Amino acid sequence: MKWPGVQAVVFDLDDTLCAYWDACKSALRETFTRIPIEDHEPKRMMQHWAASFQVFGRDLKAGGWYETYLKTGEPTRTEQMRLTLERVGIEDLALAKRLSATYAELRNNDLRLFDDALEILTELKAKYPLGMITNGPADIQRQEVTTLGLEPYFQSILIEGEQGLGKPHEEVFRTSERDLGASAEGMVMVGNSYKHDIKASMAAGWRAIWIRRPSDVPPSAGEDGKPEEKPAGDPDPHAIIHRLSELKSLL
Repeated sequence: MKWPGVQAVVFDLDDTLCAYWDACKSALRETFTRIPIEDHEPKRMMQHWAASFQVFGRDLKAGGWYETYLKTGEPTRTEQMRLTLERVGIEDLALAKRLSATYAELRNNDLRLFDDALEILTELKAKYPLGMITNGPADIQRQEVTTLGLEPYFQSILIEGEQGLGKPHEEVFRTSERDLGASAEGMVMVGNSYKHDIKASMAAGWRAIWIRRPSDVPPSAGEDGKPEEKPAGDPDPHAIIHRLSELKSLL
C-alpha cells in the first residue's frame, strides 16, 4: 500500500544511491597493488589502513582536521595514508601523497550507481520534488554527484562540506524542507545509515525508509565487518527495504 500525504522524498548518496564502500575497497586494493609496499602485500596494507582509520576517523573533529575536511578530502586522505605507512615503519610523505592521489582517482573511477537507482529516481521525480542530503567534503561529494550524473533529478542537494554541517544535525533537515516546500510530516528520507539518516530524520518528524544491503560495510570495519545494526531500544524505521526498486510499493 502506498503511503498517503507524501510531499517530497530525500535520498542519502553513498551506499544508498551508489556503491561507495565497494568502490573504496576495490580502489584501496588496486592502489596497494599498483604501488606495492615492500614486504607488505595489498591485503595486509588494507588491514593497516583500516586500523589507522578507526582511530583517525573517530578523532577527526577533536583532532582539528574537520574544518579542512569540510572543504576538501585531500589533506585528510593523505594523512590517513601517512598514518597507514607509519604503522609499517615508513615515514614518507611523498609516498603517502602518491598513494592518496591514486586511491582517489581509482575510487572515483570505480564508483557506480546501483542498477535500479536511475529507474526509481526517474519515476519518483515525476511525482514528487526530490532532495539529497549527503555528508562528506565539498569537493568529493560534488564530484560524485557530477560523475554519476545526478544533478537533473534533484531540486535540492545539501552537502555537508558546502553547508558547514550535515546529518544528524536537525538544521540540515529543516533546510531541505524549505528547499522542497514541504512540511516535516510530508517528508520521506531514504538512507542506509541508521544513525545519520534514519534516527535523525525521524527525530525531525520525517518518515524514514532504511535501505539495508549486505555490501554496506566500510573498509575500516575490516574483513569481519558487518552492516550497521539498529541499537537496542532505538525506534524502528517506518520501512526497511533491500533494493531501491522496492520504493515503488511505498511511494
